[in-house]
Amino acid sequence: MRTTWAPDAGGCTMARSLIVLAVMAAASGVAVATASAPAAAAPASASGKKATPAAPVKLVDINSASRAQLKTLQGIGDAEASKIIAGRPYLSKAELVNKDVLQVGPYLSIKHQIIAVQKNPPKSKPQP
Repeated sequence: MRTTWAPDAGGCTMARSLIVLAVMAAASGVAVATASAPAAAAPASASGKKATPAAPVKLVDINSASRAQLKTLQGIGDAEASKIIAGRPYLSKAELVNKDVLQVGPYLSIKHQIIAVQKNPPKSKPQP
């Protein structure tokens, strides 16, 4: 029995390496793109028509949303909604984590559904 990996007498081919990589990635839940399947190709339905793009997600503004609107987000309950409202205003949605309003896990699950809209954008200082 070998304790370290070494190529067999036939050598290790590129195809074998790609297969091993794909199997390992699939086992860990990582998506793998292959050269034989172009990434830009649009998937076709069974009838041969191209799939229609998904409707855009309505973003929740963390600077103006009501408690009820915030609670529609996954992982946000009464306590989290109250903390978000109390910490306003936010310059960016990342401030939810930076100001310790939310933990990283809940933030990662909602970051694609939220936005921090500025009512009065910060003014830059005039250049001398």
